[in-house]
Amino acid sequence: MSLSSVQNPHSELVGALYRDHRGWLLAWLRRNVACPQRAEDLSQDTFVRLLGRPELQAPREPRAFLAAIAKGLLFDYFRRAALEQAYLNELMLIPEAEQPSPEVQQLILEDLKAIDRLLGKLSSKSRAAFLHSRLDGLTHAEIAERLGVSVPRVRQYLAQGIRQCYIALYGEPV
Repeated sequence: MSLSSVQNPHSELVGALYRDHRGWLLAWLRRNVACPQRAEDLSQDTFVRLLGRPELQAPREPRAFLAAIAKGLLFDYFRRAALEQAYLNELMLIPEAEQPSPEVQQLILEDLKAIDRLLGKLSSKSRAAFLHSRLDGLTHAEIAERLGVSVPRVRQYLAQGIRQCYIALYGEPV
């Protein structure tokens, strides 16, 4: 898919940003990512992200603007890579005879990435509270102590996490 084949109200602006700054962005990404193909993908993803925006105005500092978007994508990439590595490390602890098939491993990894995207919409404290509750089995009081917040605040954080799960399963409530 080329950028010119996507139709939206601001595709000309994105096209101009692509034409004028793609080379610079790609060089910047190559300095920050060891894999040239990953840098290329992140560069393309930056412009695709712009095309997906409902509104876009010409930025005063195009390179800073593009770098900010690319940094967010880079952060997401590193977070997903860390998640994948943690999963692979856990798999190594399972006896070989009990390990899931490669197909099942891939499905589990995709589910973990989906959960990560879902939880990524929460604040860091809300996400931590949800994970402490669901994965670590901590009580509300224990979570409150760890996060330095009140128990009622922990309940609010957990409600936010549960709401995100509901939205993922059933869509936005009416």
